[in-house]
Amino acid sequence: MPLTDVIFRSGFAVHAEQLVGGGEVETEDTPAAAERSALLLADLIRRLAALDLDPPLPNPEWVRWDSLPERQATAELPAWIEDTGRRVRAKLAGCRLPPVLVHADWEAQNIRWLRGEPLAVHDWDSLAWLPEAALVGAAAGVFASHATPTLAPVESSEAFLDAYERARGERFSPYEHEIAWAASTLVALSDARDELIFGRPRLSYERLKAQRQERLARAHA
Repeated sequence: MPLTDVIFRSGFAVHAEQLVGGGEVETEDTPAAAERSALLLADLIRRLAALDLDPPLPNPEWVRWDSLPERQATAELPAWIEDTGRRVRAKLAGCRLPPVLVHADWEAQNIRWLRGEPLAVHDWDSLAWLPEAALVGAAAGVFASHATPTLAPVESSEAFLDAYERARGERFSPYEHEIAWAASTLVALSDARDELIFGRPRLSYERLKAQRQERLARAHA
């Protein structure tokens, strides 16, 4: 629960939340870990659908495919990152699927588990208003991030999407699958750019470089 009013500073909204202590962070990026994370996300998206709220716009910068933050837009980056970003943005720019309310920072570091059951989901100031397939795809890419940003193995992202669809009770259409796979690169692209800009360890950079062709092929991008 929020403990303070929202303070707007330097283009960001800041507030304090009540701490829910205890629990453990999931540190695996296996298909089994992906399934647990996806089932929890599906449950929360069902709950969020019952809320009647104004859309929480603008969306967080790491899933805002229609524009890049200035630091990234003006940086000189490797050609393969620029190529991947252009292809992903072009694919997602044509998406006209209806938006939903969803947690847009679905990473292991923001979730606590107790004896295999979910205890708390933190970072609710990272809500977004985007198509379901896109946000689920983004989560499938980075659900395993905890100590440092990362990109999950392709087979774990696939397991994430499959588990989410089963919990949802309805499969995504072929087009929604393409959108999900395109969006699965979004956060890793943002993280890889920042790794270069700020001189951070290149974990997202290396994983995205190794996986990008497979993910782009699945997205038909």
